[in-house]
Amino acid sequence: MEDGRILLISNSTQYGRGYLDHVEAELRDFLGASNSVLFVPFALFDRATYGAKARSRLALMGLGCDVLDTAAAAPEGAIERAEAFFVGGGNTFRLLKALQDSGAAAAIARRVRKGTPYIGSSAGSIVAGPSLKTTKDMPIVQPASFEALSLVEFQISPHYLDPDPSSTHMGETQEERILEFLEENDAPVLGLREGGFVRVEEGQVVVKGERPARIFRRGAVPVEVEPGARLDYLLRRRSR
Repeated sequence: MEDGRILLISNSTQYGRGYLDHVEAELRDFLGASNSVLFVPFALFDRATYGAKARSRLALMGLGCDVLDTAAAAPEGAIERAEAFFVGGGNTFRLLKALQDSGAAAAIARRVRKGTPYIGSSAGSIVAGPSLKTTKDMPIVQPASFEALSLVEFQISPHYLDPDPSSTHMGETQEERILEFLEENDAPVLGLREGGFVRVEEGQVVVKGERPARIFRRGAVPVEVEPGARLDYLLRRRSR
């Protein structure tokens, strides 16, 4: 079995820039010889508009874009033909439920484990991990389980926000919520700030983008990692 080729992005739109502008160069390099992607729009309610947005933006990069439609006669055929996958952001619960209900979760995971590139943004990055337990979204629908695609063995926490020392807000910070997760779970968590992404390829995990990321591990003090850092230890090899 080949190692997956996976690019997980914190956010698809960076402040002051257009959709995917801040990751275009990385997308081009990651996709390499791929001429098209299969976009998965399940995280938003208006899938048609979301798919059209992705298709229009990717066309500017010279890429074709099909949109996965579970109402089509044979959605599994589109998954089997895909040169690469791009799972967009939105509500993580809605995304995972649709992936599970349609059978797309297992089919996509199988293709990615055989080498088909996978791009995730926000919710699409979260579902690449073992579960959706590190999402901040409201559970607007109920998936069959919290179990996600398990393409990587660590959790993603996108849009990571540092505590604001001047804030009078008394609710939990994102760091506190991740530490609560680690009280009950043993999967490492990669906190990706806006503008950050992580690339997994050939057994290597590389943090990239504009800002450092934050690593949380059970029983350890959280640590900062700069862009370019290798985090291969997050891939805990296991028999599949």
